[in-house]
Amino acid sequence: MGHRLSKITTRTGDGGETGLGDGSRVRKDSPRVAALGEIDELNSAIGVLLAEPLPEKIRANLQGIQHDLFDLGGDVSIPGRATMTGAQVERVETLLEELNAGLPRLKEFILPGGTRAASLAHLARTVCRRAERSLVALSSSASPCRLRKKWPIPEGSI
Repeated sequence: MGHRLSKITTRTGDGGETGLGDGSRVRKDSPRVAALGEIDELNSAIGVLLAEPLPEKIRANLQGIQHDLFDLGGDVSIPGRATMTGAQVERVETLLEELNAGLPRLKEFILPGGTRAASLAHLARTVCRRAERSLVALSSSASPCRLRKKWPIPEGSI
């Protein structure tokens, strides 16, 4: 088991800065901290979705994605750390292809709603898109590297 936090507040961020995983300090409004918050919010949104009755395959995959998001957050919180792998991204892309394979082609946008679980999935989707935008903004403010050719990743953050 990993390191457990013994307290929630540290009172070290009262001056508008926060500590990263490597001990360095950054402003709380920095692109890195914004991306960390969006990743955390996405993980929480998925957690709320997991509180609903779901098919076991969906549940297991969402739990795996939550672990991936912890890895991603760890990488973003420690400049220079890069533990995320292309295999993690490929696993999610393959899952999406499998889930979409049996669906008819979309001809129009779908209004979010339906069941509670479907609505929560739509909410998680929108939070995910926001997290992606935050990571793109971070990649613009840091030296870019690439985990995969189609995904620009900030140097030292992923």
